[in-house]
Amino acid sequence: MKKIGVAILGLGVVGGGTYKILTEHRDFYKKNHGIDIAVEGVLERNKERALSLGIEESKIASNIAEICSNSEIDIVVEVIGGIEPAKTFVLAALNSGKSVVTSNKELYCKYSHELEKVAKRNGCGLYFEASCVGGVPVIRALLDNLQGNKITSLTGIINGTTNYILTKMSDGGDSYEEVLKEAQKLGYAEADPTSDVEGFDAAYKLSILSSLSFHTKVPYTEIYREGITGVDATDIRCGKMLGYVLKLLAIGKCGENGIEVRVHPAFIKASHPLASVSDSYNAVFIKGDSVDDVMLYGRGAGALPTGSAIVGDIIYCATHQGNNYSTFKNTEKADPATKFIRNFESEYYLRLFVEDRAGVLSKITSIFSKHGISVAQVNQEEAGNGLVPLIIITHTTLENSVKKAVNDINALSGGSKVLSVIRVVS
Repeated sequence: MKKIGVAILGLGVVGGGTYKILTEHRDFYKKNHGIDIAVEGVLERNKERALSLGIEESKIASNIAEICSNSEIDIVVEVIGGIEPAKTFVLAALNSGKSVVTSNKELYCKYSHELEKVAKRNGCGLYFEASCVGGVPVIRALLDNLQGNKITSLTGIINGTTNYILTKMSDGGDSYEEVLKEAQKLGYAEADPTSDVEGFDAAYKLSILSSLSFHTKVPYTEIYREGITGVDATDIRCGKMLGYVLKLLAIGKCGENGIEVRVHPAFIKASHPLASVSDSYNAVFIKGDSVDDVMLYGRGAGALPTGSAIVGDIIYCATHQGNNYSTFKNTEKADPATKFIRNFESEYYLRLFVEDRAGVLSKITSIFSKHGISVAQVNQEEAGNGLVPLIIITHTTLENSVKKAVNDINALSGGSKVLSVIRVVS
């Protein structure tokens, strides 16, 4: 029976979950996959934590060199997170001839070109299923199951923290600040939630997924990014009245005019499959030219779901000959021939306060007309303090046109003001 030695770098939530799965399922993998996977080393600063998991003291390394020089180790699992020291450790492992499995979306997004180059040079595997959408096998689907398709679009809820916050705001009507504090207490949000709530985490994942889907490098710097910190509970309430649900969406499209990649809050119809994805769950909705629509759904984070993806990569690495690398030229920047669409098309929801007097509404509609924006729906609430709350839904129009219209409306005298602009995804 083939024996596979594994080292785990970091025994936090995900590292601990991975160790638990590997040890508890060891006999299962022997029986069903014909491989004996043994954890032969760990790198963890908190020695007591490693011992509490049942790891032998002799297998607790004090530095990365001990891991790299251990001939019993074939695959190194990196679950430290962040850039350093994770990058240094992964490069050391690859240079020592060991394959690497990582859950580190920021590292892989920003430095996959460098990591893959070293992996190729040393004949090592580089696996990253756990970097995107936790336990949902979206990367394996793109690499091994949907490769017969030209992927034309993917739309996903790929950050559990923001999905939890928006779900709670929708269910209870609480403010963003109130729900964020609750999410932090429950461990759904970090003490510094910036990466999640400002959309960086989703942008890293979208960079990886869209590069795989469209077979060209899509750097995260090319992604339009907008977080949820400005979301108002009033807009969630108004959206529900109109039949919409608010989600932080990661959207990638590939067409004749180029690639469009964006992360931002968006309204989707309550009947859309993604609308029912609540709390910390994630889902990715993929459209292929042959398969049409596919949706992958599951837990986007957590010790065991993410550990499941890591162990899946370990088994895949152990049971497949040779190594697969990017289907595109994996460089730091995008291929010069790749065109990115920044002035994208969408429908829009706008919430305004306008003066309650004759002629004001006609001025606003003329501004929309000036910028080529067609209005699909107008809803007016009761007036207050001389200002009328107004909700406008547009037909499909250009992003830049909406921005210009908003600037013109805000420049009107008399107090008319655009309070919110949210894209609507059909």
